[in-house]
Amino acid sequence: MPEAVPDFDLAVIGSGGGAFAAAIRATNLGKRVVMVERGTVGGTCVNTGCVPSKALLAAAEARHTALDSGRFPGITTTAKPVDMGGLIGGKRSLVENMRSDKYVDLIGEYGWELRQGNAVFAGTAAEPVLEVTATDGTRETIHAAHYLVATGSTPWAPPIEGLNGVNYLTSTTAMELDEVPESLLVIGGGYVALEQAQLFARLGSKVTMLVRSRLASQEEPEASRALMGVFADEGIRVLRRATVSSVTTDGDGGIVAQAAIAGGQEEIRAAKLLVAAGRRPVTDGLNLDGVGVKTGDKGEILVDDTLVSSNGRIWAAGDVTGHPEFVYVAASHGTLMVENAFNNAGREVDYRHLPRVTFTGPTLAAVGMTDKQARDAGILCECRVLPLEYVPRALVNRETRGFIKIVAEAGTGRIMGITAVAKEAGDIAAAGVYILQAGMTVDQVANLWSPYLTMAEGLKITAQSFNTDVSRLSCCAS
Repeated sequence: MPEAVPDFDLAVIGSGGGAFAAAIRATNLGKRVVMVERGTVGGTCVNTGCVPSKALLAAAEARHTALDSGRFPGITTTAKPVDMGGLIGGKRSLVENMRSDKYVDLIGEYGWELRQGNAVFAGTAAEPVLEVTATDGTRETIHAAHYLVATGSTPWAPPIEGLNGVNYLTSTTAMELDEVPESLLVIGGGYVALEQAQLFARLGSKVTMLVRSRLASQEEPEASRALMGVFADEGIRVLRRATVSSVTTDGDGGIVAQAAIAGGQEEIRAAKLLVAAGRRPVTDGLNLDGVGVKTGDKGEILVDDTLVSSNGRIWAAGDVTGHPEFVYVAASHGTLMVENAFNNAGREVDYRHLPRVTFTGPTLAAVGMTDKQARDAGILCECRVLPLEYVPRALVNRETRGFIKIVAEAGTGRIMGITAVAKEAGDIAAAGVYILQAGMTVDQVANLWSPYLTMAEGLKITAQSFNTDVSRLSCCAS
């Protein structure tokens, strides 16, 4: 019996960054593409992740700058309480405009088809199909040459006694509050917890964080110490080595948490609770097992370095793979998957020089290996940590909380990793990508041109510190 001709070359489940990158590349190759979305077009980044969170963080930073203006002699400003309704309304307007301009409108421009509904795999491993139930209840069977699962991830809550009985917040629902909580308890110490804790503190909440190990535990310990100092300065209480045993609601509707902290017990009360303990891939209900797609312990689709799953016609991209949770990773995945599926490119993902940014103020950003990662890989390394007091841009900003760290291979001086806690640290990490990609050494970076009074100049000064006492350099003649 002849094999059925597929309805589409590519069927995409999801409509976030990875899904759109794949659909755009595939249509540019002349492929027939259909996209299935059961919720709001645009995925996490534009709707509930990067765009709304960074918009609110920027607003909170503006308020904080007004309140912190006293660090500049002769400047005095104040800030009124936040109109949370107005702030959230502005955020929604921004999201709606970007969703329309950068997602919905592009579907028509590129010409792929969109189905609003729920997709489930059916058929067999040899001949998988998608059964799509539309929002109006109608059903359709889609047969494609290749399938891409780009369903993203969702906030995850740990198994804490009583948690399901309280109205706790996630990173999604926290950005829909109609008023600033008087107090906020945050469970978690990763990038989402860090950003949300500082966001609400700067909007006027009294914030307490319960952290299992340390802040930003996957990054350099210097980053954790720097952020601990920043958060203390801004009134955020951080309780480390904390494990929450139970959560209840008090008579006034507030939250009461019982926690073991550094060997003792403590009761913490707050008006609201935010659980920011990580995210999990969205794969429930897809019937992946029925078409021979293997998943991991957290539900992630197991893929090889080319992003194909255990079924050669089904691919995955973005958070659903369990890979680093950045929208630029998802977008790169989407393009790579199409090249491999239709052009037999054989491309593989490579995270060696992946930049990572946490949008605190000052920002935490890094690229490449940490000191520990280099040592664990058997690399004999040499490190330098430059306090921001040696970076002229930080001095004129009157913001010297932070540092720049370079990890270099001993002997060769080849730079293996860069970490910074500083204003515009994300740009430092971006420059670091090119440094690492080129295999540059500390001596090369120390002798490069660098514009004066930029934060990126700190990279050159940190490189110079491997062989020079930078405290004896002229600020304008480094």
